[in-house]
This record gives sequence, C-alpha cells and structure tokens, in this order.
Amino acid sequence: MAGHHLAQLNIARMLAPLDSEQMAGFVQALEPLNALADAAPGFVWRLQTEDGDATAIRPYGDDMMIVNLTVWESIETLADFAYRSDHRAVMVQRRKWFERMAEAFTVLWWVPAGHRPPVAEAKERLELLRRTGPTPEAFTFRKPFPAPDADAGTPVDVDDLWGCPTG
Repeated sequence: MAGHHLAQLNIARMLAPLDSEQMAGFVQALEPLNALADAAPGFVWRLQTEDGDATAIRPYGDDMMIVNLTVWESIETLADFAYRSDHRAVMVQRRKWFERMAEAFTVLWWVPAGHRPPVAEAKERLELLRRTGPTPEAFTFRKPFPAPDADAGTPVDVDDLWGCPTG
C-alpha cells in the first residue's frame, strides 16, 4: 500500500437549481457516475451524504455552488476515471449545467493513505492554489507533483496522465 493517496476537490456553480429541468441531465447522470467512480480501479473514497452524493453539501454559502471531493490511489487512476471512462462523456456537457469559472475550480493534493480530507481542508487547498499557483501542497493535472514518498527520479508525465494533449 502506498504511503500517500491523491485527494481532489472540484467545485461548480450551477446555472439553475438542482431540481430544475435544466439540471435534469446532470441529476440523471449523477448516480451512474458515482457508481462508476466507486467501482473504478484506484478509487478510495468520496464525500457523500446519506443520499449517496454530495449535492446537499454547500460549504461556500452559495446554494448554487456544489462540491465533489474524492480520494484516489494515484494521479493516473484519477485521470483514467476522469478522462478515459464514461465520466468524460458527461464532463464534456458541463457547460449545459455549470457556469464557466474564472478562477481555478479543481485542486489536487497528496494525503496520507487512510486520511479522508474534510471539506474545510479541501477549500484551503483550492484557495492556496488560487493564491500561489501549483505547488506540491496544491496542484493541477496540468502541473502535477509526485507524492511525497515517490521516487524523486520519476517525474510525473503529464501526457501519459491525459492520454492526449493537456488542456
């Protein structure tokens, strides 16, 4: 077992209330996507309520802002899920449901294996990324950093993560 896992937070501001017709496609995709994540190789944990998702959690004090907080075994396993599974087909439709964000809305960071980051920690990491740009404490897919216990001679290959040009 690795000494560290990858945590990720992404936030999104909805274009309409979750129970609106405009958000129906997203809502319909949510349960199958969560099941896909739960079964994905390298998946460790995700933030959820009794309802099985995190859509009721509003840590930003904005009823239109939702969060997704997960932990994965590695950057590669998260990238495989996000960009090489059925998740990608839903992700490309995100402009139908969510505002374009002017600031960073996704952050990655390493956590000790077994740690389940609270939302407050995740928010702090996103704010750190927004203030300082990518660092080993808060980074992005575009500018990843290796786990603290990784072989220092093995750089992260961004093109291998995406399987396509980064963007």
